[in-house]
Amino acid sequence: MKSLALFGLLGLGLVAAGCGSNNNMPTTPSPSASATFTAALRASSEVPPVTGDEANGSGTATLTFNLTRDAAGTITAATMDVTVSVQGFPAGTALTASHVHPGVIGANGGVFVSLGLAAGEVTFASGSGAFTKRGVPLTADEANSILANPANFYLNIHTAANPGGAARGQLTRVQ
Repeated sequence: MKSLALFGLLGLGLVAAGCGSNNNMPTTPSPSASATFTAALRASSEVPPVTGDEANGSGTATLTFNLTRDAAGTITAATMDVTVSVQGFPAGTALTASHVHPGVIGANGGVFVSLGLAAGEVTFASGSGAFTKRGVPLTADEANSILANPANFYLNIHTAANPGGAARGQLTRVQ
C-alpha cells in the first residue's frame, strides 16, 4: 500500500512538473510599434532644381511613425514625428510649409501628408537650423502606403522664394 501511495505521489509530481512553462518554446514576435525613415534634402533634387539664393540649401529629415496595431498586426492608427535640420540657406529663410508627397526621383506629386507648419513658423536666422513636429496625424492607409514603398515618397520644405519646394529628399527606411 505504501508503494502504491508513493507511486501515486511520484506520478502527481511528474504531472505538476509538466504543467510548468516551457521557456524553450518559440514565441511570435509582436509587430513593430514604430518605423523610422530618413531623407537627404537637396535643393538640386527638386523638380525643377532650385536656382538662386536657396540653391545651396540642404539638410536631413528623420520621420518616425508611431503605429497602433490590432492583434492580427494590422495598422489601425498612426502618427508621425519629424525632425528636419538644414544648412546653406540665406540668413532669415522662413519656411512656408513642409509635406510628404508621392513621387519617385524626378517626379512631382501632390501633398500626401502635411506637417502642419504655418507660414513663417520656422525661420532660420543664420540660414541653418532645425525644427521638430510631433504627433502629425496619419491615416492607416497613408502609413501603409509609405511603409510598402518608401522610395515612392519624398519630403520637402517650401519657402516664399521657392513655393514648389526649396529642398527635397526621397524617403529611405532605417532598419
